[in-house]
Amino acid sequence: MNELPAWLKHTTVWLLLGLMMFLGVQTWQARERQTRFSFDGQTVEIRRAADGHYHWVGRLAGREVEFLVDTGATRTAIPMRLAEELGLPSVGTTQSATAGGTVQGQVVVGALELDGGVRAERLHIVALPQLHAPLLGMDVLGRLAWQQDRGVLRIDLGGAR
Repeated sequence: MNELPAWLKHTTVWLLLGLMMFLGVQTWQARERQTRFSFDGQTVEIRRAADGHYHWVGRLAGREVEFLVDTGATRTAIPMRLAEELGLPSVGTTQSATAGGTVQGQVVVGALELDGGVRAERLHIVALPQLHAPLLGMDVLGRLAWQQDRGVLRIDLGGAR
């Protein structure tokens, strides 16, 4: 039996090392996401992510969606393509002032449920064509008693309005 060529052995070792690195990073990221969110039945705690923002996972029309918590947003907003994929019904058009200027969008209606049990049925959501990530706005956050301190966003569900 002939031995495998040296280049094939080296390539195999490098590919295995790359695979191990990839799987290690994926595991680390999954753990990081899990430790950012906690819920004790009364209080939701969300720790600031590495990108400096708070992310709150939920479901929109049954699909899992990760929302960026945006206290500067008046309304919850999603990318237009997501609204189309979910088949959310449009109830009109709207203009939204964004960091990039005023943009035209659709107002769609959807059922929102956030981890921890926060729900908003028939929520009017702004769908914008150039938006890259879903934003959780003050139309939802304003109904909750919350505070931010040292990189932790605490939402007291017992104090919801």
